[in-house]
Amino acid sequence: MTAIDSATLPTPDLLEVVASGARLEGKQVTAALLKVERQTKQQRQQLSSEALLGTWRLRFTAPKKPAYRAGQPTGSGFYVPGLAIATIGFSRGDGDGLAIQNQLQVGPIRLRFTGPAKFLPKKNLLAFDFVRLQVLVGGLSLIDLPLRSKAAKTGDFADTSVAKLPFFAFFAAQKGYVAARGRSGGLALWVKQP
Repeated sequence: MTAIDSATLPTPDLLEVVASGARLEGKQVTAALLKVERQTKQQRQQLSSEALLGTWRLRFTAPKKPAYRAGQPTGSGFYVPGLAIATIGFSRGDGDGLAIQNQLQVGPIRLRFTGPAKFLPKKNLLAFDFVRLQVLVGGLSLIDLPLRSKAAKTGDFADTSVAKLPFFAFFAAQKGYVAARGRSGGLALWVKQP
């Protein structure tokens, strides 16, 4: 772990350091994510869906609902091992919508979920629904199946309430990284893929 005193760096710079490849202590990164999340909410900053477009590699996650208690951040997180490459990608979909691709790659094997997504800028929420599962080895598709999606149960994705869909509440969208809290309460930091 690189020893960097988080008190000497502004929080966004600390996240930039992590996004560029440095490995700080998990508690430092979790605290920085919580601080940026709090600032974004307090300042009511609205992010743009354009800032999310592209492919992002999962760098750090704090899955156990980190929060502030008595003014101190709770929980820690971990860096995603280099052996498993987890990416999330957003692109323009049909009409005003977006498309999402979530992929885990271990060696030549890729497990990929895809589907529609929609961004609600007032809350910085990106709701999505996976409708397809693929398993690929190299360039060969072994499995390509439609999924019984949440929106399929209620009708049309565009009309499905966010309350019935998985989502990410984004609180940072910089050139080199994005960060969000998932519906389950965990935090994640992704870095831009070339």
